[in-house]
Amino acid sequence: MSVESVYPLLEPLLPQIRKPVQYVGGEVNSTVKEWDETDVRWALFYPDAYEVGLPNQGIAILYEVLNEQPGVLAERTYSVWPDLERLMREQDIPQFTVDAHRPVGAFDLLGISFSTELGYTNLLTALDLAKIPLLSAERTDAHPVVVAGGHAAFNPEPVADFLDAVVLGDGEEAVLAITALVREWKRSGRPGGRDGLLLSLAATGAVYVPRFYDVRYLPDGRIERVEPNRPGVPGSVRKHTLLDLDAWPYPKAPVVPVAETVHERYSVEIFRGCTRGCRFCQAGMITRPVRERSITTVGKMVESGVAATGFAEVGLLSLSSADHSEINEIAVDLADCYEGSNVGLSLPSTRVDAFNVTLADELSRNGKRSGLTFAPEGGSERMRAVINKMVTEDDLIRTVTTAYSSGWRQVKLYFMCGLPTETDDDVLAIADLARHVIAAGRKATGRRDIRCTVSIGGFVPKPHTPFQWAAQCPPEVVDRRLRALGAALRADRAYGKAIGYRYHDGSPSLVEGLLSRGDRRVARVILAAWRDGARFDGWGEYFSFTRWTDAASRALAGEPVDLDWYTTRERDYGEVLPWDHLDSGLDRDWLWEDWRAAVAPDGAAEVEDCRWTPCYECGVCPAMGTEIQTGPTGERLDGRRLLPVLASGR
Repeated sequence: MSVESVYPLLEPLLPQIRKPVQYVGGEVNSTVKEWDETDVRWALFYPDAYEVGLPNQGIAILYEVLNEQPGVLAERTYSVWPDLERLMREQDIPQFTVDAHRPVGAFDLLGISFSTELGYTNLLTALDLAKIPLLSAERTDAHPVVVAGGHAAFNPEPVADFLDAVVLGDGEEAVLAITALVREWKRSGRPGGRDGLLLSLAATGAVYVPRFYDVRYLPDGRIERVEPNRPGVPGSVRKHTLLDLDAWPYPKAPVVPVAETVHERYSVEIFRGCTRGCRFCQAGMITRPVRERSITTVGKMVESGVAATGFAEVGLLSLSSADHSEINEIAVDLADCYEGSNVGLSLPSTRVDAFNVTLADELSRNGKRSGLTFAPEGGSERMRAVINKMVTEDDLIRTVTTAYSSGWRQVKLYFMCGLPTETDDDVLAIADLARHVIAAGRKATGRRDIRCTVSIGGFVPKPHTPFQWAAQCPPEVVDRRLRALGAALRADRAYGKAIGYRYHDGSPSLVEGLLSRGDRRVARVILAAWRDGARFDGWGEYFSFTRWTDAASRALAGEPVDLDWYTTRERDYGEVLPWDHLDSGLDRDWLWEDWRAAVAPDGAAEVEDCRWTPCYECGVCPAMGTEIQTGPTGERLDGRRLLPVLASGR
């Protein structure tokens, strides 16, 4: 039976809200299929506003992968702003998709992509508006199966009570496998009901179903063990790893927004994974090993993507794009292909020690210069050794000199505050570094309009990293150091006006820390905060630290744990961590040894990048049955045809 659009009910409300265009749909490259001509239907949810969610690569890829399948329908839904939420509740309008404005509750599956833990409360809003019970235990066959993925789902325990299933790692093949199981279950008459479907998913060993695992606690609050409670459910769940990115050239034709979004460009993921070994970086750890796209596949994707979207910017994406084995060739050849057009290239993720003159020239060849952000992360060389970000001040000065000499007038420098072993002096060293950057730019160009922006984020220890055992720095300490840094940046009048300063205070980071390393008891805190009005916690104007601390005090009353227990407490090796039964492929002993190497009393030890050195046994490749996949291929792109030719033939 067909499902009707709610747009006739929604349309009269649009003049009453801000940014109504984000809810109307009808974007170029969006897909609307006939409901009755499909048998498996996905609603893909990004738990943030349209302007943030639409450019998300994960959702864009899965949207195309699913809609290419016969008999499968995928539509998108995003968090609605509080003004529309209020009106939807008053008018009894459910959470809807933007493609065909169908009720989310009518779909077979609700797929959620968590990029940050601060989106957890937005999940509850969407479930409630969709009339899907918040607790998975209360759902019936009539409700969608709620499946989560994304980087912030690698410890799903704080939201385990709200999820039916979780996918760790790459989603392209996983969603197709889940689709096949759902199709077979429906065609077979839904054997075993909802639990029967979830059992078939769990039995694969590649889908985590939280309800089939019991968590037992020790009297002091620590976890004693996590164990399956059903036969056939494995003791641990493994992540998915896509082995051939060239075989999955998505997104081919991403949706073009009708409203302003945070990124308006055609983005190509040129490789996935990172083995630089930054100890704080969850993304680098959980996406191992490195798998590159070939230069020819990148070229074909750019050609078709620009034609399908009309975007004037091409973003070459990865965790550290300048580390691609053929990045210079990619940049040169794409710049050749689009010379004289309005298409420019950007490298949103660039390591300090990987940026070079060739990249600077090609990224600015047609006169466009997108923003350049470099991330030293730590202000002092001692601090950078602790986090294994082996970038020297000389590296930074050489890199920014290249950028300024190539026509850039402003660069952004990103650092973190609150890292393990950090001192006041480590943070104040950022001011000296920024002044040296400005001085180098002025010397290289002879100009006085050189600027840099210092941007500071609070460090949050993340699961599946060497710092997963670390104590989080209290927010009052972070805030005091940030105030002192601001004063130091302003102190020298010769440089003060040339250095911008942006930072986030420590309190949102503490809440993120609670959600990052929490266990299932934290679900009560999330629910309490949401009932008190928590929405869009990643947005400063909506975030309330007091709301979260009050919710934690109430929800954890009577427990041997509290907010500080989850955040500012260091863990020891023997403690069972909430995510230990979820296998990212990393060897736990290797992570522990790297943590101890970071805080060694005689100075932190460096871990090399295994792309260029012998294996240092992190465990991923043998555990996941994978291997590092890098070039160079020796191929090149030929003019506007973007065809492979031998490098010697250029």
